[in-house]
Amino acid sequence: QVQLAESGGGLVQAGGSLRLSCTASGSLFVPNTMGWYRQAPGKQRELVATITRGGSTNYADSVKGRFTISRDNAKNTVYLQMNTLKPEDTAVYYCNAQYYYPNSVDAWGQGTLVTVSS
Repeated sequence: QVQLAESGGGLVQAGGSLRLSCTASGSLFVPNTMGWYRQAPGKQRELVATITRGGSTNYADSVKGRFTISRDNAKNTVYLQMNTLKPEDTAVYYCNAQYYYPNSVDAWGQGTLVTVSS
């Protein structure tokens, strides 16, 4: 059973920064892809950023140039550095980890709340 532990959410003023962390445990294997998704009230969950085991990244257009995703494979940890935060970034942020071997697993964290005030 894979478990994801998230931290780093909180309240910040517009223009400020936060750094989210997520550590995967409960598996003998390194996740193939890790990422961050977010869900604002009344909206569907959307992709924020993903990163492969090899370091390839993908970002939502709305966060390009402001957010940076990174990972430490030795620690099974993924990070999301969020700069120049906007009120529109307010959401619950969820960590995701995908495993392909020995079987497919799609794990999610419990979510951490990010609130950006004007």
